[in-house]
Amino acid sequence: MVINHPNRKIVEAVGLTKVFKDFWMRTKARAVDSVDFEIHSGEIFGLLGPNGSGKSTIIKMILGLLHKTSGRLTVFGRPPADVAVKKHIGFLPEESYLYRYLNSRETLDYYGKLFGLDHRTRRRRTEELLDMVGLTQVAHRPIGEFSKGMTRRIGLAQAIINDPDFLILDEPTSGLDPIGTRQVKDLILELGKRGKTILLSSHLLADVEDVCDRMVMLYGGRIRAQGTVDELLCDSERTVIETARLDEKTISRLEEVIQECEGAGIDKVHVPRQRLEHLFLEIVEQARLEQVDTSGAIHSGATAAFLRAAEEETGKALIESLISERRPEEERRAVEVTRRAAETSDESAREDVLAGLIGSEESDPDAASKSRPAADPAPPPQAPADVDASVIESLLADDESAQTGDASPTSGQ
Repeated sequence: MVINHPNRKIVEAVGLTKVFKDFWMRTKARAVDSVDFEIHSGEIFGLLGPNGSGKSTIIKMILGLLHKTSGRLTVFGRPPADVAVKKHIGFLPEESYLYRYLNSRETLDYYGKLFGLDHRTRRRRTEELLDMVGLTQVAHRPIGEFSKGMTRRIGLAQAIINDPDFLILDEPTSGLDPIGTRQVKDLILELGKRGKTILLSSHLLADVEDVCDRMVMLYGGRIRAQGTVDELLCDSERTVIETARLDEKTISRLEEVIQECEGAGIDKVHVPRQRLEHLFLEIVEQARLEQVDTSGAIHSGATAAFLRAAEEETGKALIESLISERRPEEERRAVEVTRRAAETSDESAREDVLAGLIGSEESDPDAASKSRPAADPAPPPQAPADVDASVIESLLADDESAQTGDASPTSGQ
């Protein structure tokens, strides 16, 4: 049902409205007010806005957790309440509610069972995801002992255990340290390259700016602006020129040239500095190279293999489908050829053995007896060690005398 096509609309909202009402059916809040937007296959789409702007409400309607008041909303071309689309969606909520007494492996195994994954697939994906989010060394600890950042990491792993086509992330970097934040953003970019469709909701502008292709900005339940990152952020009023470090004399000459040519001066000259995020990551990386021990999350590994191999599996599935019609006939022929070869081989072997035996017996009747080794003569019987030899001799002597006495009368007759 789900085919990632660049022009396919994964989510389409037209006039989407959600009004919360009180017990007396009076309007309590208009959380979403006539919103129009589309999310296309393979793009990273951002929902921006301050707290209470309607981001989480839109996500819950997409998931079918809330019913719209009016308007039209489809997911994969179907109503959000359609159960058939659920297995193609991965969701990381703003707050992850996980079982506190399960450890990381048990948690991922549980969610894998909910999606109907077999045991071997669950075990393989669990190990790959734990390595990807940097929780392998603490996989034995209960979730209840995790910090918020570590809980977000395992929450992200459970969101992609089913290898979803559409991934919804609500504040994915909330509670994460700068390392985790950078890793999550890198993962989002990697999944986007693999053709995944991602909806990112955040009020952290830097996160959306770094990873999103298109975005909408909400305020009061309405869209105030939308477009690509370049369209929304491009400053057409200024020009930035970056060069190596210049001295004051050169800067003065440049300002004179600009003044003559453009009739404008240089507004500001400053020495660039690196971002605090870059400095933080460099310090942590140096500590990791020095093998400093830590009881928290470690540097994550590569993207899980089952996520990287999505395109390869698709190609293998296509090849498999193309040859599936010919396979039964080919297998039948191969079995028949093997059976005939085995029968021919067995008959030839039996004939060779019989011919050899018959020929050898006709040429030399004693060949069989000669070829067999002679049996060793049986050793004479010996009396047990605990039997008195004199007793045996007396018995033998009595027996001989009895036989002699019986024979004499007969001979006299």
